Amino acid sequence: MGLIVQKYGGTSVADIKRIRNVAKRVAETFEQGNDVVVILSAMAGVTDDLIDMATQITESPDKRELDVLLATGEQTTAALLAMTLKNMNHPAVSMLGHQAKVITDCTFGNARIIEIGVENIMDFVKNGNIVVVAGFQGSDIKGNITTLGRGGSDTSAVAIAAALKADICEIYTDVDGIYTADPGICERAKKIDRISYDEMLNMASLGAKVLQIRSVGFAKKYNIPIHVRSSFSEEEGTMVVSENAGMESLVVSAVTHDKDQARITLKKVEDQPGVAAKIFSPISESGIIVDMIIQNTRVEGQTDLTFTVPKDHFSTAMEIERKVAQEIGAEDVLGDKNIAKVSVVGVGMKNHSGVASIMFSTLARENINIMMISTSEIRISCIIEEKYTELAVRVLHTAFGLDEED
Repeated sequence: MGLIVQKYGGTSVADIKRIRNVAKRVAETFEQGNDVVVILSAMAGVTDDLIDMATQITESPDKRELDVLLATGEQTTAALLAMTLKNMNHPAVSMLGHQAKVITDCTFGNARIIEIGVENIMDFVKNGNIVVVAGFQGSDIKGNITTLGRGGSDTSAVAIAAALKADICEIYTDVDGIYTADPGICERAKKIDRISYDEMLNMASLGAKVLQIRSVGFAKKYNIPIHVRSSFSEEEGTMVVSENAGMESLVVSAVTHDKDQARITLKKVEDQPGVAAKIFSPISESGIIVDMIIQNTRVEGQTDLTFTVPKDHFSTAMEIERKVAQEIGAEDVLGDKNIAKVSVVGVGMKNHSGVASIMFSTLARENINIMMISTSEIRISCIIEEKYTELAVRVLHTAFGLDEED
């Protein structure tokens, strides 16, 4: 018997019937003799509805007040689950982020956890309670309510599991694990039984939506096993754990895709020190994350510089770079939102050659042009035209031997 942290996503607590289903799962784990701490998301769609109400008042809601508003979604589900468990004659208590001592920085809307004071949670656990914590939220050092950004309940769960030194963190969602590709576009995708933290970090950053990247980072840092599984079935899911030798039997573990990308190119930029800083500093100051960067040097001492940003930041980034282009004397600024990133990921790539060759030749056979390339020790990413995304995922899945066996 041990200490288990369970996190349930928005679809798992979408209505009272599903909250009762979650309560039964929690109670079953508790009745087996485990200490249980539960982290909850808001009901599916509630956060979007709250944002919509705020924007009906003003197009730019005050970030502090917006966090106060959004935190009510998780507060609702935490209270409802605690009520349900008590009605089932199980001792339960709900806690909000600030009561659980989830201390964050002061970045409203996308706060980062600084520390978690476990005393309050553990006091209730030691007294035999199931503790239900509202995910996605905390408080800064001034006592202001903060939220952790999209997917923040995953981060809450793993961070709390790490602070409590839990035996495992179970992430319950509407899918039954992590797959070798998106099953919605690749029929032969299969569930992965075990995957390493590094592979999952790369998959999360490359478009896989099952786990939030910051939560995987916490799990790796504190060596917390994560079990990703469905709240709608009893099947085992996918374990996210430390890398081991057995994982290297597959060169490539998964193929991911991300359509939330846009490309910006500055033409004929002077190839001299300091220019790149002038291009990217204002982007950074605006909080826009730059992903891939390539530079093509021209013979006349000039260069074309291309980079990618999230699609929802494309307009802002283009506006910034048009101003920068005037300041540095660039010839033009071009933008393209009709792109996608496809990637292959696998710890086995560390010790195998030829992965890039297989990927590039596979795409070439389908007449898919590669616009940009980025690599690391365990992944290769290519920017292609968006219309070829599904085809690229399927042919790469086949090329690397990931198709389900007949």
